[in-house]
Amino acid sequence: MYKKFPRIAFAASLATSFAALVPATGALFPATAAAQSPQLSLPDFRSLAHNASESVNINLGPWLLRMAGSLVDDKDPDAAATRKLLSGIDSIQVRSYEFNTDSAYSAADIETVRKQLEAPGWTPLLQSQDHQKGEKVDIYIMMDQDHTKGFALIASEPRQVTIINIAGSIDLKSLPTLERQLHLPPVKLPVADAAKPQGDAAEIL
Repeated sequence: MYKKFPRIAFAASLATSFAALVPATGALFPATAAAQSPQLSLPDFRSLAHNASESVNINLGPWLLRMAGSLVDDKDPDAAATRKLLSGIDSIQVRSYEFNTDSAYSAADIETVRKQLEAPGWTPLLQSQDHQKGEKVDIYIMMDQDHTKGFALIASEPRQVTIINIAGSIDLKSLPTLERQLHLPPVKLPVADAAKPQGDAAEIL
């Protein structure tokens, strides 16, 4: 999905590449409050789905994730790693809406989600914005000591908005594996040699 939106791919690639540093820098992230949940409460976005030309709505809980692990092809060279990855995840939520016109949704539509990421426990990993193109990407993680226990991405463009939330023990470098195995909207593309688009403002926090 992000192949049509290189801005999102660029920012997401930065975050997932930076994720390799997380285990070594876990002390830099505050410990998660015991009561804080990494699973976001997402609105039903009924109006967005109604107005969208394309929409993706995914809710995977523990049972479905375990089932997905049992269905992994043993011939897949990453089968064992995929099962281990899925066994540590509690839930995956994806909301993605694409529109035929600009300004088909407002910032208020996703403000309730952004507010949740201001709660204690969530730490901004990357914030990227292109004012000229009206594009913005925010990536947050929740840490428990030196382990990642939550991931959240909010990416908005004039004609698309995407929210991804993963709760559970997740190695961010494994996100492409989740994309491939569960057919999720990708959160990383190989753009290491791509020039940074003009007007970008990207910051890894």
